[in-house]
Amino acid sequence: MSRKVLVTAKTHPYLVDQLANHGFEVIYMPAITYDEVYRAIGDCVGLIVTTRIRIDKHILDNAGQLEWIGRLGSGMELIDVPYAQSKGIHCVSSPEGNRDAVGEQAVGMLLCLMNNILKSNLELREGIWEREGNRGTELNGKTVAIIGFGNTGSTLAHKLEGFDVKILAYDKYQKGFGTGHVKEATLEEIYREADIVSLHLPLTEETRYIGSAAFFASFSKPIWFMNTARGKLVNNRDLIAAIENGQVRGACLDVLDNEKLASYNEEEKAQLAWFLKSPDVIVTPHIAGYSHEASIKMARIVLEKLNIL
Repeated sequence: MSRKVLVTAKTHPYLVDQLANHGFEVIYMPAITYDEVYRAIGDCVGLIVTTRIRIDKHILDNAGQLEWIGRLGSGMELIDVPYAQSKGIHCVSSPEGNRDAVGEQAVGMLLCLMNNILKSNLELREGIWEREGNRGTELNGKTVAIIGFGNTGSTLAHKLEGFDVKILAYDKYQKGFGTGHVKEATLEEIYREADIVSLHLPLTEETRYIGSAAFFASFSKPIWFMNTARGKLVNNRDLIAAIENGQVRGACLDVLDNEKLASYNEEEKAQLAWFLKSPDVIVTPHIAGYSHEASIKMARIVLEKLNIL
């Protein structure tokens, strides 16, 4: 009897090929909707997801034959994992597969911002040759604070090793991870010493909108701020205010609170317009972790964790 796997997002052909080679019938629907997942899931033994579809109790109750869920990438907030596990469904993710891509983009965005690379390039497209106004600031000698020291946080620290920076790292749920290059720090130390702050946290009720007015006001000096994790970690209104009042020197944002542009209300439209117009902000469309290499590595790791490979 054929064993069906529903793939709900665009993936590398490697994933589909490997599933087929191991005897699965692959239903590849990269543009599938929530309602279509509900209708299709009934006779599937496997489900592959990214960040597109919420896998909640409603869907899981209709998944009578589901044995496993594979999440390509990191973050399980769109899956009701406890409920799935209560039904005997094995859930895995693959943050190891795209952590290098996230770490590299974070470094790239930071260098781009601090050296006015994007700003000066956009000016040149308008015929403006400006050197003094685009004088950069060196990363060398700065203190970089990493909040959340899991797969991507630790990888960013590794990518920064050649830049002669001091790295402070804080993780509420881990201890003893300091190395010769990374100092395990308290939030108070980070507030006091950081020049650059990068968030690498999962989205939970505890972390939602941690990037608030109170957070930005806690630092003893203006910071460069980075978020390549989840958009809802940051309150856009508070971040804009912090940039305007000088608490934040600049921001690198690969993720936004709402990433469905067609659904924006007027305030969200105005906030995005402000970010895109500001010379102190770089925004990318959630592409950190989206490298060609990561698409294969995430698929391989998911399949290995599911004991399919």
